[in-house]
Amino acid sequence: MQVSHTLPSLSVSFDEANLVGAAGLIPVMALAREAGLVDLVDEAVNLPTDKGANAGLKLASLVAGMVAGADSIDDMEMLRHGAMSKLFTACYAPSTLGSYLRSFTFGHVKQLESATRAFLQNLGQNVALLGKPEAGDFVFIDIDDTIVEVHGYQKQGAGFGYSGVRGLNALLGIISCNGHAPVIVAERLRKGSASSARGAASFVAEAMRSGRKLTSTGRFLVRADSAYYNQSAVAATLDHGADMSVTVRMNLSIKKAIASIAEDGWETIKYPQAIYDQDTERWVSKAEVAEIDYTAFASKKKAARTPGRLIVRRIPELNPKKAAGQDALFDAHRYHAVFSTVPKDVLDTVDMDKTHRQHAVIEAMNAELKDSALAHLPSASFSANSAWLHAAAIAYNLARAAGILAAGRFTRAKMRTLRTKLILVPARVASSARKTKVHLPRNWPWADAWQRLFTAVQAPPQAA
Repeated sequence: MQVSHTLPSLSVSFDEANLVGAAGLIPVMALAREAGLVDLVDEAVNLPTDKGANAGLKLASLVAGMVAGADSIDDMEMLRHGAMSKLFTACYAPSTLGSYLRSFTFGHVKQLESATRAFLQNLGQNVALLGKPEAGDFVFIDIDDTIVEVHGYQKQGAGFGYSGVRGLNALLGIISCNGHAPVIVAERLRKGSASSARGAASFVAEAMRSGRKLTSTGRFLVRADSAYYNQSAVAATLDHGADMSVTVRMNLSIKKAIASIAEDGWETIKYPQAIYDQDTERWVSKAEVAEIDYTAFASKKKAARTPGRLIVRRIPELNPKKAAGQDALFDAHRYHAVFSTVPKDVLDTVDMDKTHRQHAVIEAMNAELKDSALAHLPSASFSANSAWLHAAAIAYNLARAAGILAAGRFTRAKMRTLRTKLILVPARVASSARKTKVHLPRNWPWADAWQRLFTAVQAPPQAA
């Protein structure tokens, strides 16, 4: 493709009042209306009178901008171009939305959090976010935190955390089933210097409560990395009727347990660059896995001790570093241990190791959010940034629901794909006989998916 030879004779002017650049927001925000976003926020969030007018509409504006790709308050200006005001009510200016966010306090953030959970529950009633899990199917809750980098000395709560990057700590909980993309069931903003495990038990409980409202069937499994291997988090998981699978650090107790595994107890597993041997019907790989019964938190009082399994994966140490007094066992291999409460008759050793490694799905989630709404935390106010995080979660879940309704390849598509193919679709708005019609591009490659989404959220015509 190259520029037409007629380009020198072209002229350009930004004067068309009937065009929009994000026609995909029409069905997406109709879906938000079906799930009661504006009403839920209006009922839950009690902001001061001078800032709190139309709280639901302002939050919906933030969500719409995030769905369309906005990652800062200034980017919300994209909601005010062309014919957007003909299609949407209350397209607020960025300055208005900024003042709205800055009026939040800690209490208002908690109120918005409750509205966010209620919205997700309503959304799950309109769209099969998790499909229809059977009683024996696993429903995964993954917990992890990430540092969102910030700049400037006026950012409340900013600090240097475990990553060495100055920022704020966003704690996320997602829910997913096999074959279905995850949605966010819990989110919390913390100081940048906060420990990963801070408030882990209450957060797990919050994620479980929200997840149970999306599906009452399925076997829940909470997966987390080693930062969340503590007695309170594991106890909270078990108290809510779920199993837990959590990475453990190589302390003396874990090393001792690994050393007791017999050499013939290791089983070769499929791993990157593994080769399948047809004669022996097994994978030829340098990665091996084994397990042993293990009681976690054995040093605590009897009621706090948790019996389970220690799943251990080992791979050769390619660059061994010898240190004085180091056990020879750990010179030859690198070991990765996982504590799990899932019974062996439900998942065997190999399947349990594979299932826990799929916890990496939350890393992809973090990357998606940082590629959109969480590219920045736009305010100096910590509470405003907390409200922004909740709005980002709503926007993500809303886009995920839209992808499911569009079906096909969009069911598991990333946010960037959904924006490019379904949301940022140019259109011309026309009016005739008191009816509004939106003209979309001819030969749009994803027109069928867009039409499926639009049809799914359109109410049937009412009888005269």
